[in-house]
Amino acid sequence: MHQLSDDATGTQHRSVLDPLDTRPSRRVSSRSPRSGAGGPVKAPRPGVPRTPDGETLGGHAARQVLRLCEAAGLGGADSAAYARTLLTALGPAGERRLDEPPPEDSFLSDDHTPVEFSLAFVPDAPPTLRVLLEPGFGAGSLERNGRVGLRVVREMARRWGFDTRRLDELEDLFFPEAPEGPLALWCALELVPGAVPKVKVYLNPAASGQKRSAETVREALRRLGHRQAFAALPEGDRHLFFALDLGDWEEPRVKVYLAHHDLSAAEAAGLSRMDGGPERAEIKKFFRTAAGHSADGAENGAGRDPRLDRRPVQSCHAFTETATGLPSGFTLYVPVRDYARHDGEALDRAVSVLERYGIDSAPLVESLSAVTSRPLREGVGLIAYLGLAHQQGKPARVTVYVSSEAYAVRPPAGAPAAWADAVL
Repeated sequence: MHQLSDDATGTQHRSVLDPLDTRPSRRVSSRSPRSGAGGPVKAPRPGVPRTPDGETLGGHAARQVLRLCEAAGLGGADSAAYARTLLTALGPAGERRLDEPPPEDSFLSDDHTPVEFSLAFVPDAPPTLRVLLEPGFGAGSLERNGRVGLRVVREMARRWGFDTRRLDELEDLFFPEAPEGPLALWCALELVPGAVPKVKVYLNPAASGQKRSAETVREALRRLGHRQAFAALPEGDRHLFFALDLGDWEEPRVKVYLAHHDLSAAEAAGLSRMDGGPERAEIKKFFRTAAGHSADGAENGAGRDPRLDRRPVQSCHAFTETATGLPSGFTLYVPVRDYARHDGEALDRAVSVLERYGIDSAPLVESLSAVTSRPLREGVGLIAYLGLAHQQGKPARVTVYVSSEAYAVRPPAGAPAAWADAVL
């Protein structure tokens, strides 16, 4: 979960390697990695993942989906259907070989892979697997990216029978003739049993310019009936995403994401605007654990609450009803990869958060093994974000965002490898 982009067709494309062949390509051991240790296989050189000859972006990502579905408890038929769905959504970009550089920058991930995974955890239940993707990736321009993304989402709507009218009402706001910003449209698929995913779209408030982002968000909320919602948002440094639930959702949400630079735990605790939302102490504890700070906020015994001054923290405010104007959901996202030395540390923090909420961490460890074979200490960014979500009437949810790392592995903090060279 970073930024956004576009391209794909409604037809199915085959990769060079059969994406439904579940024999491990990058993962050659079924042994789950221990925190801080990772799997036994090393990449051939720093920053560049090991991939089979002829591997394609689609084949790589589809095999990851198959193994992640298994870790999340989905059946074989559902897993295969979701792998095919991913290939279709990626379109021609999915057929590109991974020994070629990305056709363009995707801000969905640090290495420009247009796919990211996440696992949402609640107590006493298997995790829910989600795939965030940029269907317009490789389209050649931001305008074409958005148009391809819209076409792909509407094809999904025809296939699965859901309504896109709320998205259609916002088309002029988020898809101008000369769009700006880092993305056009992202699409998230929540992979549930039955092979029909729940669908979300993420749009760019800065499409008509960063200075008009607030105006764009306010108008979008108004058109969707949330006339009072904009006034309920906390202060932020910029509006990141505007998101919509499409299709079969119990309570479809409209969500606004904000970036918060140089944030402290105490300030993070004051961002929720939910009626009966999380206690401040709960948010501070999550923030400090995810950021690697001491429980009381003191840094190196200095007695002060540290701030996250690199990649910004994100907050999400979800609206489901229009009467009060108040959000019914609040999520805080900490970009753990920018505040940990390596993924071993990031996993330790994720496990600590899960255990605090009485959640078994074994599926997370298995999921990381399903995505990569590299030792966790040899990179940072496999675990991209840790999120804590509260929604009225539901238990707290912990979400762990997992990078595909199709194009590059970000070196651990202090490593001599040139990350920019690995990405570009």
